[in-house]
Amino acid sequence: MKYFSLNNREHTSNFEDAVVRGLAPDKGLYFPEEIVKLPASFFQELNKLDKTEIAFNAIQKYVGAEIPDSELMDIIDETLDFEFPVVDVEENIGSLELFHGPTLAFKDVGARFMAGSLGYFIKKGNLGKVTVLVATSGDTGGAVANGFLGVDGIDVVILYPKGKVSDIQEKQLTTLGQNITALKVDGVFDDCQKMVKQAFLDKDITEQRRLTSANSINLARWLPQMFYYFLAYRQLADKNKKLVFSVPSGNFGNICAGMLAREMGLPIDHFVAANNANDTVTNYLDTANYKPKPSVATISNAMDVGDPSNFIRVLRLFDDEYSSVKKVLSAYSFDDEATRKVMKKVYSETGYIMDPHGAVGYLGLQKYLKDKDGYYGTFLETAHPVKFLDTVEAAIGDKVEIPDVIQALMDEQKKSLQISNYEDLKGYLLS
Repeated sequence: MKYFSLNNREHTSNFEDAVVRGLAPDKGLYFPEEIVKLPASFFQELNKLDKTEIAFNAIQKYVGAEIPDSELMDIIDETLDFEFPVVDVEENIGSLELFHGPTLAFKDVGARFMAGSLGYFIKKGNLGKVTVLVATSGDTGGAVANGFLGVDGIDVVILYPKGKVSDIQEKQLTTLGQNITALKVDGVFDDCQKMVKQAFLDKDITEQRRLTSANSINLARWLPQMFYYFLAYRQLADKNKKLVFSVPSGNFGNICAGMLAREMGLPIDHFVAANNANDTVTNYLDTANYKPKPSVATISNAMDVGDPSNFIRVLRLFDDEYSSVKKVLSAYSFDDEATRKVMKKVYSETGYIMDPHGAVGYLGLQKYLKDKDGYYGTFLETAHPVKFLDTVEAAIGDKVEIPDVIQALMDEQKKSLQISNYEDLKGYLLS
């Protein structure tokens, strides 16, 4: 499989080079030259396959011979060694729980798959030391830190916005040590992301360090997110209804991977991009005018993105045709007040506890399904409620049980370096 830059189709790369680079030299995101079409028989037989076999069939053609099948199976097996249940919440609405991994967030899958892939390339080749440079609005940092912890040949540098992530999220990315360094940025997530992109284009840095990104701009972080949708479909197929997925969306890597799975043949009828007050894509679908704007802080902080990097991939899936995107994707935005209210309402009526991101997903699903029959809707619970403990407990008026893996973090000391601008980042990377 070849990949081309979305800034210049003439620039192409194989899977390994694209993963190692992160971004194309022209700052473009990589995109596959061909969307793999899976046979109908594969979907009919899903219930007979285990998780690893399903994921292998979904991604193997995108990796090709660059990772031998046996090694790829091992990477997938380690990536998916936890469950992805769809839990019925109320009639015709379920929650796809993606928080059963080591850092209790959906990003564990992409981070672990990328760590396995990059680790394989380092072992087999002459890459030397690789620095994974990543920006996080919340859960990416912890998942990447955990996924790459102790991997030979890799240093990890994580940028996160000061005061804009939850205490537990910050603990997950600042307490591990070893090959993980956390940089606390005086700004918002968009500032962190801009610094990361600028570093990739800075020859002073790239001549001294081999950089790659572990944000969902990286193929090895983006592509495996489609696994969720295949595994969810296996649980939902026997409902014999049209399926719609409502995805809490920030940088749009997750929902884009789901839409890629649909283009590969997965029988999903529609997607909802559930947004908080950062409504760039909601406005685009309302007006056909894509206009990025500065992000604003919300209680669903992992979605606080004003210029989502992966939305260009969504557009490319549909040949940049606005009308084609509208047929498959709807988007709605909700403020913090609505998010808190629905968390309380659903808990009071069903006993189900949603985190703020899942609550936005639920709201988007509710809005889309209004006055529609014959659908089963699934919203994605992208993080365990405990990761937003104060917000959740205040909203539902009750206590959230703290898992052992989080309890163990509570007494750990946070260690980070504070930076204010790009020059501070550059100075650190050159030091």
